[in-house]
Amino acid sequence: MKIVSAKFWSEDLELTRPYSIAYETIEAVENIFVYLVLENGTWGIGSGSPAEFITGENIAMSRGVLQNHLEALVINKDIASFKDICQSMSRTLKSTPAARAAIDIALHDAWSRFNEKPLVEILGRSHQSFLTSITIGIKSIQETLSEAIEYVDRGFRILKVKTGESVTEDIELIRKLREAVGKNILIRVDANQGYTSENLVQFAKGTAAENVEFIEQPLPIDKDGDMMQVSEKIRVQCAADESLHHPADGEHLAAEPHKFGIYNIKLMKSGGIYPALEIANTAQLSGIDLMWGCMDESRISISAALHAALACPATTYLDLDGSLDLARDLVTGGFVLTDGYLSVSDAHGLGVKLIEKVTV
Repeated sequence: MKIVSAKFWSEDLELTRPYSIAYETIEAVENIFVYLVLENGTWGIGSGSPAEFITGENIAMSRGVLQNHLEALVINKDIASFKDICQSMSRTLKSTPAARAAIDIALHDAWSRFNEKPLVEILGRSHQSFLTSITIGIKSIQETLSEAIEYVDRGFRILKVKTGESVTEDIELIRKLREAVGKNILIRVDANQGYTSENLVQFAKGTAAENVEFIEQPLPIDKDGDMMQVSEKIRVQCAADESLHHPADGEHLAAEPHKFGIYNIKLMKSGGIYPALEIANTAQLSGIDLMWGCMDESRISISAALHAALACPATTYLDLDGSLDLARDLVTGGFVLTDGYLSVSDAHGLGVKLIEKVTV
C-alpha cells in the first residue's frame, strides 16, 4: 500500500505552567507535525519537538529538512517498507532528530492503522502499564513543595525534581520534599548536567535517608568519564540522558564497567521509534534499565514513546508527562492516565484522534 500524500507544518504550543531547568526557562514549545495518507485513505500522524539546547536542532532546521526531503523519502513508497525509510533517514536527516522522529512516528502510526492494530501489538507487547513521574522545574523550596502536594493530590505517585544549581540547596530541598509528601511517594532527581563528581557524591550521601529513586544526568556530557570516580552503588542509580542520543551512544555506554545503570530514551534525541528500539535492545542485552522520557511534546509523540516503552522488556521507568502542561494540542486520546499510571487503549495505531481534519 503506497504513501500518496505527505504534509508537514509547525505549531506553537504554549505551556500552562512555565518552568526552569539548570540552563533556561521554558514558556512555550513549537512542535513540527507530519501527516501521511495511504492510497486506501489510511492516515498516520507524527510530531517532533526540537530541543536546540540538547540536540542542536531548532524549528527552522526541522522545517527546512522536511521541505527538502519529506516527499522524496515517502511518496510512492510502500508503507510496508517503513523500516527501510527509517534507516535511510538516519543518514539523510542525521542532524535533525526531531524532524526524523515526526516522520518515523507517522510511518509507525500509518502502518499499525493499516494493519488495524494498536502500535504496541505490532511491536510486541511486554507490559500493560507503568507509573509515570511528573516534573517540577527549578523553583524555590516553598514553590516546589506547593506544586508537589498539588500533583500528589491529583493522583501522581512519582515526582521528578529538577536540580543542579546548588548541591547544598538541592539536598535541603529533597529533605523537605520527603518530609512534605511522606514515604510512599517516589522522588527522582534530574540534575541536568549541573554537578561535578564530587557534587554527585555529596548529593547522594546527603539524601541517603530520603530514598531518592535515581539521579538523571548528574554530570556534563563531556565529563562522562568522571562517573568512574564515584562508586558503582551510585552509578547504578544514575541515568544517562544528554549523554545518550543515538544507538551508537547506547553501545558505547554499554561497555563495562557501566557509567550509568539506566538509559533515558527520548524519541526527540534518538530520531524516532525505530532507532529508540535499537537502543532499547542494547540496554536489554547489557542489563541496563530503561526509562522513557520526553521533551515538551504533543500527545502524538508522547503516545508513540509509550507504545514503544510498553513493547520493551527492559522498560522500568516512565517520565512521559511532556504533554500534560500544554495549553492546547492537535489530538486527543493516544494514552490513558489513571492514578498516575499510563496505558494505551485498543484503538488502532497510536490511538490518537484529530481534533480538526487535516487538509492535504
